[in-house]
Amino acid sequence: MIREKFDLSGKVALVTGSTRGIGKAIGDALEEYGAKVLRHNTKVCDLSDPAAIEAYFRGLEADGMLPDILVANASIQAKIPWTEFPMDEAQKELQVNFLATLRMFQLCYAKMKAQKWGRLIVVGSVNERRPHPDMCVYAATKSAQENLVRGIARQVAPEGITVNNLCPGVFCTDRNKECLADPVYGPKVKAAIPMHDYAMPEDAAGAALLLASDAGRYITGATIMVDGGLSLPG
Repeated sequence: MIREKFDLSGKVALVTGSTRGIGKAIGDALEEYGAKVLRHNTKVCDLSDPAAIEAYFRGLEADGMLPDILVANASIQAKIPWTEFPMDEAQKELQVNFLATLRMFQLCYAKMKAQKWGRLIVVGSVNERRPHPDMCVYAATKSAQENLVRGIARQVAPEGITVNNLCPGVFCTDRNKECLADPVYGPKVKAAIPMHDYAMPEDAAGAALLLASDAGRYITGATIMVDGGLSLPG
């Protein structure tokens, strides 16, 4: 019975930023368990362009492919001290990391409500709990996502829709490989993680599968930390 609850056959899943890294690993897991996964990158739909989002979802609706499962994984980050952070870059991070998520949630909602089943998942960041000194803007956008999750979850729960925040820690992905390879910075980061190891993209896949399937039907408004204990106090 438990195995059957992970079955996603017949479900359409859109995972943004799913051609590499954490997004690809999540997409692969959902696909392995039967979902039709829509792979996304900036060439498919540029989330920094609100008009592109509208056009992309109009196309999905026309093709009968609006998602039953939305994983808002794509994000951008710039490592710049907050005192020097350009406003145009801040606006872009806000658009890609938060406003695009809000709009995609809105565009998926009607279908999910009508069928009394849906999964809205954001991929957050340990920066919500422990902001990097040079990524304050990024951390703020991720905190906004988490707040959105809690705000929406209670409202849509009676409709069979769950809304959750999957929150990674330090993952060894293309984005982080260079800085983690630094002989000074890398060991310092690893030492701060209670498990004393970095995560790999597939380490996020199991939690995502749980939240996307009926096995996680009673989990909503939650933040699931996948960070090796990095966010723990002490």
